[in-house]
Amino acid sequence: MARSCEICSKHRSVGNTVSHANNKSKRTWQPNLQRVHARVGTSARRLLVCTRCLRSGKVAKAASVPRTASA
Repeated sequence: MARSCEICSKHRSVGNTVSHANNKSKRTWQPNLQRVHARVGTSARRLLVCTRCLRSGKVAKAASVPRTASA
């Protein structure tokens, strides 16, 4: 599975690294993806979401459940 945002489908982009001598070699730019616990419908699940979607409010984060200390 390719790493892409599950909301906006943002994925890697491809281009060239250009040196001072104008030599060109292929390179990729990866999106800034975060694994967040988000609400989907009535349930909560983990999504791989880009930071642009998080910042713009396209993703509703699920309320975290406090962990209880086990004896």
